[in-house]
Amino acid sequence: MDSYKEYRKIFTLLILVLTFFYITQMMNILYYPAEIKIAKGENKSIDVLFPFSLSALHDEDTIVQSTYNQNSTKGFKKSYKIDGIEAGEAKFQLKLLGIIPVKKLDVNVVNRQLLVPGGNALGVRLNTKGVLVVAVTDVLGVDGKRYNPAKEAGIKTGDSILKINDIRIKDAEHVIELLNQIQDKKIKIVVERNKINFETEVKPIKSMQDNCYRLGIWVRDKTAGIGTLTFYDENSKTFGALGHGITDIDTGNLLNVEYGKITNAKIANIEQGKRGSPGEIRGIFYETENILGEITKNTPYGIFGIIADEFLKSNKSKAIPIGFKEEVKEGKAHILTTINNNRIERFEIEIIKTQLQQYPNQKSMTVKITDKRLLQKTGGIVQGMSGSPIIQNGKLIGAITHVFVNDPAKGYGIYIEWMLEQVISDNQINKKYANNFN
Repeated sequence: MDSYKEYRKIFTLLILVLTFFYITQMMNILYYPAEIKIAKGENKSIDVLFPFSLSALHDEDTIVQSTYNQNSTKGFKKSYKIDGIEAGEAKFQLKLLGIIPVKKLDVNVVNRQLLVPGGNALGVRLNTKGVLVVAVTDVLGVDGKRYNPAKEAGIKTGDSILKINDIRIKDAEHVIELLNQIQDKKIKIVVERNKINFETEVKPIKSMQDNCYRLGIWVRDKTAGIGTLTFYDENSKTFGALGHGITDIDTGNLLNVEYGKITNAKIANIEQGKRGSPGEIRGIFYETENILGEITKNTPYGIFGIIADEFLKSNKSKAIPIGFKEEVKEGKAHILTTINNNRIERFEIEIIKTQLQQYPNQKSMTVKITDKRLLQKTGGIVQGMSGSPIIQNGKLIGAITHVFVNDPAKGYGIYIEWMLEQVISDNQINKKYANNFN
């Protein structure tokens, strides 16, 4: 009887272990990427654990060829080799016990893009579309009373004023000029908020302070700073930099680009990063000198635009293949960045964590600076290094985006694919600017 109870306990424990094992596998299957990229002419192995299996949902073998590799089968694991034959999309199905559909996988065969990695220190100058409202305030009128015309008209901090009486706004001075021409007559204003335009009316108030007509707003029309070039494409003449967008310091809103430039920047000095206090690269650049390109787009995942022909001719760096997000592995890698004059240098890092992401995100991987020279010079990742390209196994896989305030040696990086998506979605705009710029 005792031996029966003992066997029963062992059997129950075995059932629990197997149940836990398969539940874990089911969760892994559910979180498996819905899309897998394979470079044309290359292959990828997909491991599937019993009782799951993988099968193609098509009969054609013009895009991919999939084979079950019996030699690589170990225990409960089956390995499927998928060869990328031609650019296109193929669909696969993960099944339970070869019968029950569990999840579909899209396998995209693409041409592996070649990009020239950057690392150049950039001066970034950006003019906003219209003017950005950074504060709404009262106006003390000549009659001694307080007014708030902008607030009454529904204008809020973070709005962009695009037109006054159908006249397109150039900059902050243009707003002042128009208001003092119109004076105390009611005016029509076109405002953009969250990428949606609306129209409102407002009557300017003559200010006791300077006898000028005001709306009760503070505005900004441009910004400037230091960053790092991530890549450029020799064929399309497009570039990407920063790995994150340029936001207004007061509102936190992404700045709407009307016009912008990137130029060569000379490193003046570096404030070392310390625990609780991020460091900073300070540089010097001149708006009209050493222009590298024109900014056409400011997104949450970087700034993008057209690279100058002169820079293309003078730069001798070689293009390297990109790495897909599924290929990024924890382990050694390096970045290219500039911390001394105009010299791009290589510094060792370690990728300590990668994220499975189906949608763009600035924080795709966690990185740690391991290079002693860089740690001694900067303390780790500092402001101005955003956009520094990350290279692993000879492939451009991403860019530095953020630093950990409490540990400057660590920070985040973005997958290069998320940056490239912004370029692809903006091809027509880029072509238009290219014709005007070169």
